Amino acid sequence: MRLVSAEEARRIAVRAQALDGSATSVLDTVRRLGFLQIDPISTVAPAQHLVLFSRLGPGYDPAELDRLLWDERALFEHAAYIRPLEDLPLVRARMRRRRGKYAWERRGDELLREHAAFKRYLLRELERDGPLLSREIAEHAKTPRGSHRWWGNRQVALMLEILEGKGVVAVAGRRNGQRLWDLAERRWPPETVRVPLRDAERALAEKRFRALGVRLTKQGWEAHPEAKAGPVPDRATLLSPFDRLVHDRDRAEALWGFRYRLEMFVPKAKREYGYYVLPLLVGDRLVGRVEPHFDRETRELEVLGAWGDTTRADEALASLATCLGAERVVGT
Repeated sequence: MRLVSAEEARRIAVRAQALDGSATSVLDTVRRLGFLQIDPISTVAPAQHLVLFSRLGPGYDPAELDRLLWDERALFEHAAYIRPLEDLPLVRARMRRRRGKYAWERRGDELLREHAAFKRYLLRELERDGPLLSREIAEHAKTPRGSHRWWGNRQVALMLEILEGKGVVAVAGRRNGQRLWDLAERRWPPETVRVPLRDAERALAEKRFRALGVRLTKQGWEAHPEAKAGPVPDRATLLSPFDRLVHDRDRAEALWGFRYRLEMFVPKAKREYGYYVLPLLVGDRLVGRVEPHFDRETRELEVLGAWGDTTRADEALASLATCLGAERVVGT
């Protein structure tokens, strides 16, 4: 066990997450992080793009991520995450679990048993006409009617998501942000190596530890054996609420003394800060927070609020505006 001081742990965490200016390309960055979490909320930009912007800077082009996903297929989308294709065998090991680890997985198995005919219908539609949006798969006479006790009325989309979890169907692209579905066997390469589930979980846990750089134990901050604790360049950037540097809210508070919560679902009158607030990272310190909003019609990046030490916020906002193609920043 390699124990380090809190100061070293902060530097390691930032460097491990490629927030030190060392990121060189989209593919390399995703490989270093292990995955990108997808979130459709685009108050500023979708989460996956904000995460890449924070590391690659104003020159990041969202089209590059799409090219790697849908054209080159060096990345793949599964269950609201984007991962490097070389991790597909590890994810497939999870798909093969016979008994679901979680209650929602067991409920999915129940739906598959209850509506086997509907499952066959969906697969025939995809085999014949895929890739398709879920709404393009026409309702069939055998479609379950009424509200299921857990799934409700969204049977098509939910059946596709359950089949995705089993590795039967896969996201083959996106149209206006909506998922295009196809048979997984047409989207993914053949499975040539089967990784046992225990080995896959161990490998994924190791990747997470390496990407985070440090973890808090009873003995103190433990650094990954390969982690580097050198000085972090003095760069300022804004982080997505889903950025792995702050995703574990308790870890972020313990490491930086930075209490951060996403308040989208908090009534406006009860919010401490704002609807979609981005942490401000300067060097290896979380120093403040900013609430920007990007209007795609006027091409304005508006600052609705700012808190903490925001002396470097203008620099970070200018970089974000360039990446978004905003013509002006207002409200600063």
